[in-house]
Amino acid sequence: MCGGEGTRLRPLTFERPKPCIPIVNRPSIQHLVSHLSNLGFRDVVITLGYMGESIREALGDGSLFGADITYVHEKVKLGTAGSVKNAQKYLEEGDFLVVGGDHVTDLNLLDFYREHARHPAPVSIGLISIDEPGEYGIAEIDADFQIKRFKEKPAPGEIFSNLASTGIYVCAPEIFDEIPQKKKYDFARDLFPSLMESGQVLRAWLARGNWTDVGNPASLRQAERWKLQEIPYTSISGDLTIRAGQIQGPVQLGTSFSMGENSRIIGPVAIGAGTAIGDHVLIGPYTSIGENCLVKSNAKIFSSSLYNRVVVGRNSTVSGSIIDNDTVVGDDCSLENDTVIGPRVVFRNGVVVHSRTRIWPEVVVPDRAVVKEHLLNEEYAVKYEGS
Repeated sequence: MCGGEGTRLRPLTFERPKPCIPIVNRPSIQHLVSHLSNLGFRDVVITLGYMGESIREALGDGSLFGADITYVHEKVKLGTAGSVKNAQKYLEEGDFLVVGGDHVTDLNLLDFYREHARHPAPVSIGLISIDEPGEYGIAEIDADFQIKRFKEKPAPGEIFSNLASTGIYVCAPEIFDEIPQKKKYDFARDLFPSLMESGQVLRAWLARGNWTDVGNPASLRQAERWKLQEIPYTSISGDLTIRAGQIQGPVQLGTSFSMGENSRIIGPVAIGAGTAIGDHVLIGPYTSIGENCLVKSNAKIFSSSLYNRVVVGRNSTVSGSIIDNDTVVGDDCSLENDTVIGPRVVFRNGVVVHSRTRIWPEVVVPDRAVVKEHLLNEEYAVKYEGS
């Protein structure tokens, strides 16, 4: 399911759908389809909504990922269950797995599918224990893994379980009889309560491993951290120029990479093609840098995501930040933890950006400014809550 606008991740989703946000320099949907294909899920149906063509461009026909992909366009928003109903003709032959297109996971979903086959039900729901379940649907289960109660986004005092729905389901084709045609209808809000009220049994599968739905910048950074940890060793694509620098792996380096004198990279780190690092630069663990970026002398980057063609000025520090394409950070700047910077932003020299701040596309921040709150651009939508 790839229909949402990703408003909670703005400004990163103004020019790309949420499944195309880069994680270790690849659209996140590529990681997901590769994982599913490696498990044996080769026939993939993708429901498209917001900026769906970008997803088609990222995946093509699926052959590069060992999958055969069919696309179904959603002309109006139909909700999670409604969007699956819209693809019904491709899903009627047997049980099928439903996964959000913005998910990043290493869960063994083949085990989930097989468990559902051993214990048939209209729907089996993948559950995972989390610390803050209030933002998710939660379930109460018994010793037979039957779901006794389900509550979507419970308020304080209603959180009877920390087992949160991953939004990953295995469904029997008969659920299509319960979902109205061409009407907005959700799995958690509508279908599950309806099935339980009619006396049908929903089953649970307890997930073990890493999972996130990349719903906010913090979960996006966590997802990238997982993927960087999967880098097995240092790999270099093409030519490399280093002058008295040091690389401690694991590190992925693209072609035409260069690094100046006495600079250091401490992995896990991924750096794209054509990127240049100046002298006396320190790049710390859990950092990804895209293609054709420039990091000038004496800069420091820690646990951050820089997309393509980003410039970081001399003596500047970037910590725990996400910086979109074509942004320029001036000299002597400091971007603090959990900042999210949109595309084509310009920071003049000596700027300080406080933690948990977002800056909209094409904003120009003047010399020595101290940014303590979000800087919006009225030429773009200003909402950043919701889906």
